[in-house]
Amino acid sequence: MSYEVVFANKYDLSELVESLSVEESLNEIAYCANIKLVVTPDMPIITPGQEIRIAGIPFGKTKKENLLNPAVVWECRSSNAGRKHLNITAYEKTIYLAKSEDERLMPGNQTATERIKQYAMSWGIPVGNIVDTREKLVRNIKRSQTILSMIMEDLKETVDKGGAMYRIRMTSRGLELFEVGGNSAIWELGALEEVAQNRTLEGAITKVKVIGSQESENAVAKTLAVMEKDIEKYGTLQKLIMDSKIETVEQARKVAAKTLLGMQETISVTALDINTVRAGDRVRLNNLELIVTKVRHQLGNPGRMELELAAESKVRRDFGG
Repeated sequence: MSYEVVFANKYDLSELVESLSVEESLNEIAYCANIKLVVTPDMPIITPGQEIRIAGIPFGKTKKENLLNPAVVWECRSSNAGRKHLNITAYEKTIYLAKSEDERLMPGNQTATERIKQYAMSWGIPVGNIVDTREKLVRNIKRSQTILSMIMEDLKETVDKGGAMYRIRMTSRGLELFEVGGNSAIWELGALEEVAQNRTLEGAITKVKVIGSQESENAVAKTLAVMEKDIEKYGTLQKLIMDSKIETVEQARKVAAKTLLGMQETISVTALDINTVRAGDRVRLNNLELIVTKVRHQLGNPGRMELELAAESKVRRDFGG
């Protein structure tokens, strides 16, 4: 095994690894590892809640680095069919933000960056380099929801107000914020095993109506913006957006323009592994730039990866919800 798996920061399990994969998607917060081990008499007892890390040589480099660190063992499944095996599912520690609920009153005029730092501090998660998302958010009462949903709500509002798309990741420095598609190294996908393309009108939107807050129970909410695109081509597929955070016609038009999207197109790729590609990264396929929405790395030498890709316009529309 060309990758290193270290448990509890002292037990090197690399020689016991039969298979190793890591995966994530834009819809989920935590990088996930699936590890299959051969059980030996001298192997330490592994239980959920303990730390584990994965290291390997990043594609294009020569020195070993941590690819998943720190991570927490989340689930263990043992089996015995002549030889005993242990299957481990581990997540980077952002999983605690996805599994924990809270209620909060968030004052207005904060950025998503400021709020993420508050969430992380409350859950004892260290913070690394978090970029400034810039857009000021409105006052928000967040009732009984996961910390992840709070973060996604703040990042969605940032996009709705014209800001960039961001994604949080856990690094060895702590929780960090990355711009979707903002990676400096944009890999050209090669050594392709399979490329599949899917086109559909499912999820297409050709007309958007954005309405403001309802002033009273007996009054119809004021329409702030109506935008259309490709109705003659695809028919009328209307989405109604009512969001109290949208306060001006300009904001409403930005949200409507971003929401309009005709035929949906996604591409699935199986290729030689580039083990540093993450969900939210920009890649090139046949000179076309696309965003990775889901990735699974089957780590090995050589490894392989399975990617789901979409145009930035689709990702931005789906990001806003």
